[in-house]
Amino acid sequence: MSIDDSARIDPKAELDAGVSVGPWSIIGPNVSIGAGTDVGSSVVIRSNTRIGNNNRIFQFSSIGEDPSDRKYEGEDTYLEIGDNNIIREGVTLHRGTGGGGGVTRIGNDNLLMPYVHVAHDCQIGNNIVLANNVGITGHVEVADWVILGGYVGVNQFLKIGAHAMVGGMAHITNDIPAYMILSGNPAKIRGVNVIGLERRGFDKATIAAIREAFKILYKRNLKLREAIEKIRAISSGGEALGVLIDSLEASEKGIHR
Repeated sequence: MSIDDSARIDPKAELDAGVSVGPWSIIGPNVSIGAGTDVGSSVVIRSNTRIGNNNRIFQFSSIGEDPSDRKYEGEDTYLEIGDNNIIREGVTLHRGTGGGGGVTRIGNDNLLMPYVHVAHDCQIGNNIVLANNVGITGHVEVADWVILGGYVGVNQFLKIGAHAMVGGMAHITNDIPAYMILSGNPAKIRGVNVIGLERRGFDKATIAAIREAFKILYKRNLKLREAIEKIRAISSGGEALGVLIDSLEASEKGIHR
């Protein structure tokens, strides 16, 4: 364990022997940090935060702070961070609220670029990239392999499906189905994230099926339920289209169309 003399560690915090903590950082009570995690200088980890292994937390980040929600009344709530995440300068990650499930979660292998904010009760998956100044409000669910461009803002209680990509400065006001690209202001669905899928090893037949599903959903003026049934009819039990259907059926706020 390497802890700078100027750092302040609460006696109720639990740090693995392989943790390093830089100058002037503060780690509060009921914080646990796993092996190989590097906490940089001037980082504040407030309380009730569980951090896994091999994370890098850069300077001036605020981790596990009280939620910015007027309904929060000091109840015990938590922030959980998985393994192998990169959390860059000035990132702010807030704990959950009692009314929202009590836990904000960040998965594994994510990149949070400078000044990203993830608010209370969000559920962030794995292999996600949040570019500079992304702001995610409370109760948002972001599935695996999503990319949000710089300055993207996400309204509360929304869901972003797996492998979706959002262009910089977009304002997300509805759910985004899996695999889709959204950009512009007002934001619109532009097509399928083909390049991203190719990079992740999706074969040509699967990508072709997803593109056909896109046409059904966005080009044929069908009601959402009608589009889902037609996509189901061409899916033949395929896992990829199953992910798309699940993201459509999970929508409560309505999808961007």
